[in-house]
Amino acid sequence: MNDRSSPLLSVRGVTVRFGGIVALDGVSFDVTRGDVCGLIGPNGAGKTTLFNCLSRLYAYQSGDIQFEGRSITAMPTHQIASLGLGRTFQNLAMFRTLPVRDNIMIGAHSRSAAGFFASALRLPKVSAEERRLRQRADEIMDYLALSPFADRAAGDLPFGTQKRVELGRALAADPKLLLLDEPAAGLNHEELADLGRLITDIRDRLKITVLLVEHHMSLVMSVSDHIVALNFGRKIAEGSPAEIQQHPEVIEAYLGAPAEASAGVVTT
Repeated sequence: MNDRSSPLLSVRGVTVRFGGIVALDGVSFDVTRGDVCGLIGPNGAGKTTLFNCLSRLYAYQSGDIQFEGRSITAMPTHQIASLGLGRTFQNLAMFRTLPVRDNIMIGAHSRSAAGFFASALRLPKVSAEERRLRQRADEIMDYLALSPFADRAAGDLPFGTQKRVELGRALAADPKLLLLDEPAAGLNHEELADLGRLITDIRDRLKITVLLVEHHMSLVMSVSDHIVALNFGRKIAEGSPAEIQQHPEVIEAYLGAPAEASAGVVTT
């Protein structure tokens, strides 16, 4: 298990404005090494905006984000993957006409040791590096049960399988923190159960910390060690799954009525 004495990720007072709209309002929380941290909230709560800040796709007007104690606020977007952050997206981000193996190898190139000129000149070390990346892709395909589809175009596969291809691309970069943006969207009941087991295995066997954005509360509650709840860009609650299920502001945000009237738990 990784050292848990300091957080892997620290979000400190992050505020994002789009014109007059406040998408994130001073959000702060930590993600502990070796945990699955769930990030929940109704549509428009700011979850994906926060993910885009972590990926440096969005700039934030105030606050700071630290990864392993190092601020990423001024870091170029192209350096984020090399730090150890991997990500999947709500809308599948892949090369649909390329084979599954190539899609996964692309994810591994962020950790490639071969430079641009060496690759352009096809130096011997580049061939060795390509073999290493191919082997890594094969290992990931075995892990995700994608080997039978290795040479098929990713875009020709069923939606649930495409989701695994995108996860494989993110894992190929050997991340320390894996950002999963609504990985259960579009999955059927059986695929949802498999995903829950896979997320737990990624944490336990691969020793990868996970930050999970998801609307399926049954999945979030079953796999998360810690949960952060957002609503209208503000953090409204933070704690264990049991604490979040009973939190009055979370119940009100999801059910649209005061907690006293709802008298239940968040189950959506």
